[in-house]
Amino acid sequence: MKAATYTEYGPPSVLKVQEVARPVPKDNEVLVRVHAATVNRTDCAMLRAKPFIMRFFTGLRRPRNPIPGTEFAGQVEAMGKDVTAFKVGDRVFGFEDIGLSTQAQYLTLAEDRALTHIPKGTSYEQAAASSEGTHYAYNFINKISLVAGQKVLVNGATGAIGSAAVQLLKFYGARVTAVCATRNLELVKALGAERVIDYSREDFTQQDEKYHYVFDTVGKSSYGRCKPLLLPGGAYISSELGYGAQNIFLALVTPLAGATKVIFPIPSDYKKSIRLVRDLTEQGKYRAVIDSTYPLDQIAEAYRFVETGQKVGNVVVTMW
Repeated sequence: MKAATYTEYGPPSVLKVQEVARPVPKDNEVLVRVHAATVNRTDCAMLRAKPFIMRFFTGLRRPRNPIPGTEFAGQVEAMGKDVTAFKVGDRVFGFEDIGLSTQAQYLTLAEDRALTHIPKGTSYEQAAASSEGTHYAYNFINKISLVAGQKVLVNGATGAIGSAAVQLLKFYGARVTAVCATRNLELVKALGAERVIDYSREDFTQQDEKYHYVFDTVGKSSYGRCKPLLLPGGAYISSELGYGAQNIFLALVTPLAGATKVIFPIPSDYKKSIRLVRDLTEQGKYRAVIDSTYPLDQIAEAYRFVETGQKVGNVVVTMW
């Protein structure tokens, strides 16, 4: 089978597409013929092993797993003798941010991992792009006591996490203000934002409006800049560690020190996240935003584009 591979950390140029052995499922695993995967910020961090802490999960000196990728959609082609939840021919999608070797034509995965059926009428590309951003967005929301009608500002509302956050917040009844570029104003309104701020024309941290929560889904702001936006009891949540990993420290001390706080959204429970996006997709209440699609042979170009920080939603890679 064809797969993207890397044997050293570095820029997208270290990636190679080559023939490798097709995996064989164990007794509790399914073999999936992958139709689509994505390239996301997690993949880019793993490719470069930055921040350095990534190496404790991916290998200190070199990648332990030579095939990158964290989310996918495909069709079950074979299975081990103990598998009961799936059958050959099932359309499935899955995700884990520790890596699943998804950027390949085949992969194996235990049936009890974050794997579920693709909703009827959903394409492989849409399914593949549905899980990573939603997982992180949901792990912002499940760290707070969100009440319908509360006001939430989402910075970076057109990224994979941001576009998912806007849709999930709308589902839970929040009043969403979204920050994005001029060209994406109508998109975020369509996703459910009640108000939109064009960051090229206005510094969202200088407005008079106050919010119960500020979600920085691209990690380009800080608690210090966003604190004036928060109502008493409000919280700032970022997808990034912050300068000098300050968000971890602030998450420990701010709940003790003042009227507002920082929450660090440690992600967990992949299976709950993927079941949520499956159910919302079936109900017509969630749709992944796709920026562009690349064939597997152009996967290095896909990584380069994601690293520019200019993508809208998700970047998909097709395998066949």
